[in-house]
Amino acid sequence: MSKPGAGGPASGGSGPTTAAILAAAQKQKTLLQRVDNDVSQIIDNFSALLSISRVNDPPVRNSQEAFQMEMRAARMVQASDSLLKLVSELKQTAIFSNFASLNEHVESRILEFGQLSEKTSGLLEKIGEQAAASLKELETHYYSSITRMNGTEDI
Repeated sequence: MSKPGAGGPASGGSGPTTAAILAAAQKQKTLLQRVDNDVSQIIDNFSALLSISRVNDPPVRNSQEAFQMEMRAARMVQASDSLLKLVSELKQTAIFSNFASLNEHVESRILEFGQLSEKTSGLLEKIGEQAAASLKELETHYYSSITRMNGTEDI
């Protein structure tokens, strides 16, 4: 019933390969670097925004500071957007990795049910053979019994 090489535990394909482990570690390292970079950009721009936000007397300087504040705020928005994209990517990765584990679970259940089906078929064959043997024994006993012989003489 079970197919050879179906990806179950017997085929040896159920565990992650070394290449997959290395790829996952590299992806995790890249994602952590992106998070660190984006968070540090947000913090740096927010600190600069706070230091620039002091009010000074010369109006020219205030317009320069206003431009710098807008620039820093825009950079904070870009870093925040990058973090949101990263979160979305992590969610997709979690969803797809759960599908992989779900597929592994389904394959293991298919193997379990296949074995159970084979066991049940064997048990039914055994019961059928026992019933046939018992029926044959009863027929032999019936045809050789005195009751049957007496019943045929009356007719």
